[in-house]
Amino acid sequence: MAKDPREGGALWNWIYKYWAGPAAVQGAVEGVTQEARDGWKRDLEERKAYSRAQKAARQAARRR
Repeated sequence: MAKDPREGGALWNWIYKYWAGPAAVQGAVEGVTQEARDGWKRDLEERKAYSRAQKAARQAARRR
């Protein structure tokens, strides 16, 4: 049975998981300072508001 070409095998899976995979750094998303955390939260809320506005615009366009 042929392997899926996306599967790299045990060695590649180990390399990705332990060496080249995504970093796990505590507090990386929120930032270190309170100002950084507040900026992150503000940015997230602005993105959510933009998404809500886009969804409302699409729904309004469909109603026409």
